[in-house]
Amino acid sequence: MTTKDKDLNDLFLDTLKDIYYAEKHILKALPKMAKAASSDKLRAAFEKHHDETEGQVERLEQIFELLGKPARGKTCDAIEGILNEGKEIMEEYKGCEALDAGLLAAAQAVEHYEISRYGTLKQWAMQLGMEDAVRLLDETLQQEKKTDVALTTLAEASVNLAAAA
Repeated sequence: MTTKDKDLNDLFLDTLKDIYYAEKHILKALPKMAKAASSDKLRAAFEKHHDETEGQVERLEQIFELLGKPARGKTCDAIEGILNEGKEIMEEYKGCEALDAGLLAAAQAVEHYEISRYGTLKQWAMQLGMEDAVRLLDETLQQEKKTDVALTTLAEASVNLAAAA
């Protein structure tokens, strides 16, 4: 297949592989972030998101199945970079008051990336007439948006205040 032969179906599948890779790596990163957090509320938020992410991976696998394709990730440089920034924060701010604020900011960078990807995939699935995929992607998109709001609330209510103290 030449580059000129690629279409929205190919782009959809490539992006699906990208977010699948990202979710699998987020699953590995969340327990480390939870362990590093000093705030119990932040730790609980990371643990809750870990459980939700497992469900999101399952929904992506269902979409691969709908497409008749194997569930396979494709290296996602964007998520690698975002997760590496989170690792740096864990190393550089270990034992500091600002650690939780940094972890929370790193987690929100992940959320915003996911919201962007799932929003795009949902729109493309609509264009391609993939109703089941639209439903599955929307479920995850709504979950990611709720997590983002919960993290913002947590930041404003306690974590950022503790960091500034």
